[in-house]
Amino acid sequence: MITDVNKNDDFFNDLSPDHTSPYDRFPNGSNCTVAAINKRWQHLTKVDTKITAHVSSLYAGEDLSEYASNIENCIGTVKVPVGIAGPIRVRGTYAQGDFLLPMATTEAALVASYHRGSVLISKAGGCSAILISEGVTRSPGFAFNTIANLATFSHWVLLNKNKLSETAKQTSNYCRLIDIRIATEGNHLYLLCDYTTGDAAGQNMVTIATQAICEYIIANSPVQPEYWFVEANCSGDKKSSAQSYTSVRGKKVSVEVKIPEKLVKRFLHTTPQRMVDCWRMSALGGVMSGTMGVQGHYANSLAAMFIACGQDAACVAEAAVGITRFERRDDGALYCAVTLPNLIVGTVGGGTKLPSQKSCLEMMNLPKENQARAFSEICAAAALAGEISIIGSLAAGDFTSAHKSLARDR
Repeated sequence: MITDVNKNDDFFNDLSPDHTSPYDRFPNGSNCTVAAINKRWQHLTKVDTKITAHVSSLYAGEDLSEYASNIENCIGTVKVPVGIAGPIRVRGTYAQGDFLLPMATTEAALVASYHRGSVLISKAGGCSAILISEGVTRSPGFAFNTIANLATFSHWVLLNKNKLSETAKQTSNYCRLIDIRIATEGNHLYLLCDYTTGDAAGQNMVTIATQAICEYIIANSPVQPEYWFVEANCSGDKKSSAQSYTSVRGKKVSVEVKIPEKLVKRFLHTTPQRMVDCWRMSALGGVMSGTMGVQGHYANSLAAMFIACGQDAACVAEAAVGITRFERRDDGALYCAVTLPNLIVGTVGGGTKLPSQKSCLEMMNLPKENQARAFSEICAAAALAGEISIIGSLAAGDFTSAHKSLARDR
């Protein structure tokens, strides 16, 4: 144990509850006008005068009312550097063309790595991408007195799928219930409600629809649960889970590319065989460590693109799950594929309408139709570029030197 409990005489006092009054009530709320933000700063600097030194780096006195539906207790903005990787050539079912990759990050070498992978993929003729399936899940939970009541309830729900679908449809112009699956544990029943949500990521949309469905069920079911919750943590929301590979949450995308040996040697300074050897050892290392899936660093590209393009950054926890595979083909070429089953992305709603994030999305020049589907294929293509670049760097032995040269302040 790190803490020496006998060293500090006040150890127990330090860890005991302190019931003295904290700061005066903070002026909270969603108002993002100049007056509201200044009022919050006045409160903070009154409580701690040292905070005054931080005002200018977070707030320049501008009206931030356009942020009102995205933040509470707003005091300003944090500026994250944005870099561009690519363009990357994508030959997909929805994304067709050469696309820039806006990446917001504070990690040196990250954008450079994805840029290298993107250029290499494009030189090889681009990557093929296919959106396999899509759906956003909510999982309300119901507790019953007996499993007999659970069975009766379950049967009734499945018989009334059409009515539940109509109920969900009434809550939104875009949210559609496409399936209801059932999971049980003793006298607990979980409804896995799968929806499509148009070009929106749909997290709020499906919550509202599921609430309406649950209320309809409670009002009409022949059996009443003892209690229920609109989300009972069986959906995989914002966490990696094994069901990622048996279902979908968001958009499931597979991307592949075949890179001639001469291009591997030219751009990555290594060989396809050595990259396959490196990938195999890394895959086994991932299995031994218990990772969910086999991949190098999906989270790097997804976090950077999610922040730049107004996605829910917390969804990286579930989106950065998948499988990377490298093979050396008979002609000496390197075959690379990635499959990401949980890309929760959208091009409308949420943070996508904010000025900087909207600009990043518009820079990508997405197609007018099925934008979120195209965006998901591009996100998967970016992940592929990163996998190729990092394995290439490790195989060539320049992974450490690249970080030394680009992270100059270390």
